[in-house]
Amino acid sequence: MSVWTLGINHHTAPLDLRGRFAFALDQIQPTLDGYRQSLARQPEATLLSTCNRTELYGAGDASAVDPTLDWLAQTGGVSTHVLRDHAYVLRDDQAARHAFRVASGLDSMVLGEAQILGQMKDAVRAANDAGALGSTLHQLFQRSFAVAKEVRSSTEIGAHSISMTAAAVRLASQLFEDLKDIRVLFVGAGEMIELAATHFAAKTPKSMAIANRTLERGEKLANRFGAQVIRLADVPDRLHEFDAVISCTASTLPIIGLGAVERALKKRRYRPMFMVDLAVPRDIEFEVKALTDVYLYTVDDLATVVQTGKENRQAAVAQAEVIIDAGVASFMNWMEQRNPASGVVPLIQQINAQADEWRATELARARRMLAKGEPVEAVLEALSKGLTQKMLHGTLAELHTGDNAARAATAQTVSRLFLRESSAKSPTAPNSPRDPQA
Repeated sequence: MSVWTLGINHHTAPLDLRGRFAFALDQIQPTLDGYRQSLARQPEATLLSTCNRTELYGAGDASAVDPTLDWLAQTGGVSTHVLRDHAYVLRDDQAARHAFRVASGLDSMVLGEAQILGQMKDAVRAANDAGALGSTLHQLFQRSFAVAKEVRSSTEIGAHSISMTAAAVRLASQLFEDLKDIRVLFVGAGEMIELAATHFAAKTPKSMAIANRTLERGEKLANRFGAQVIRLADVPDRLHEFDAVISCTASTLPIIGLGAVERALKKRRYRPMFMVDLAVPRDIEFEVKALTDVYLYTVDDLATVVQTGKENRQAAVAQAEVIIDAGVASFMNWMEQRNPASGVVPLIQQINAQADEWRATELARARRMLAKGEPVEAVLEALSKGLTQKMLHGTLAELHTGDNAARAATAQTVSRLFLRESSAKSPTAPNSPRDPQA
């Protein structure tokens, strides 16, 4: 059994390539189904897709990585060679470390941002619904979430971070003298647009409008911010009314084209327009960026802005890496214990089988006693004594055999296994914490 990660992100691939491998949340389950059916031996799998990354996490035979790369390239409509030039493959401890760093916000464009954790949880939930989340990946991600929580609560990794939407407001403030004098259009009604609307609303612009494919959802968001609602189909004809346009939808094709923007500029008498495209793939055609009176920013363009304050968080990053290292070591130890070569799993199975046999024997004896009319209290007493004697017989026998050194070693092991709680509460160790693994 091996765990691995295959992916591309904002460090390794340009925006347009990432856009080819963007999957909406409702696409994850059927995509995972298709992926696993393409392989002879189906691995555990989870697909994480955000603006900044698309990653497949797998657990199973390590030989599945190469066909996974071929499948992903075909899905995105590029050659395997092109994808390989921009992709990364991480295995075992490196894969675990990457998952923990992603969950903790250390691998994000906005260092320490918390949104990625929710996106990972959504991806894991979708994988579970698809029947693709086995015990290994379940363990990996549950540990990722625990590590992320510890990083968030024990360090200042999120302090002073600037979100993508806050960066958009900052850039708009550099273009317009006073944001109170502008009209803002938000295209979409998802989480990113909600965050953007929150930041812009704080600057009390002259007006705000929400355009969304689903009017009901657009109206709900508009009511929250006192904005008007317009139909998505009306955006090209009304584009000239707005000084700032923030777009983030799940559309697979641009919804604001070059022609629409050119017409809007003409109606505006070429007064500047500020546009932010937070979508992957793009909502606004790439050619719009070349227009003289348009200031268009994509998620990658915002990268330099959101790095502000990064230096102040380097100490927190170092603390976070220590927490992550401990989490990786713990996960790899868990993996090693599950390795049949280690002998631990078979031993656990044998112990469970033996305990079940003892339990069945004593239950049968108790039922016979009840059938004979024995008092219930006497039956319970006999049941508990019988189980206790069976479970302790081998241990007590070992304590009486062998030389002094062997008995001392056995005594130490027995104390560690059976007397943990007692020793923690003993007068000699009044402040000893209870072992969390007990």
